[in-house]
Amino acid sequence: MAFIRIVTRIAASTEECFDLARDIDFHAQSLEHTGERAVAGCTTGLIEFGESVTWEARHLGVRQQLTSQLTEVDRPHHFRDEMTSGAFRSFMHDHWFESHDGETTMVDEIVFHSPLGPLGWLVDKLFMTGYLKRLIEERCQAIKAEAESRSQSLE
Repeated sequence: MAFIRIVTRIAASTEECFDLARDIDFHAQSLEHTGERAVAGCTTGLIEFGESVTWEARHLGVRQQLTSQLTEVDRPHHFRDEMTSGAFRSFMHDHWFESHDGETTMVDEIVFHSPLGPLGWLVDKLFMTGYLKRLIEERCQAIKAEAESRSQSLE
């Protein structure tokens, strides 16, 4: 099992950050360089509790698909998406949002297992954890930039 935790502070409301994190269109835009696009399930707008989305993208030089479902939602504080099919043995992503003095602390926690037993564990330790951490950090920075931009335009 591998674990990633990323904390991002955002000068915007928890509601704005929460909705951006669930926005299928914004997700695709924020990971545009991977060719990420929603190809099945909820393919546009805000994904809601119980809904699934199948993402297709090029990662590590290979076109892949991953389907995830929103299994927990407590707007605007938390939601969880869990892989139901894809390249990992398991993949769970918790998104936490907490308001402090007009800012939002967004915390992403990812727990995943690659397939192939001990070989998968080695891949996670040597490579996959770093790759996913960089990818999620990039996404968090895109959410931060967009939420802060929207927040400033309302002032």
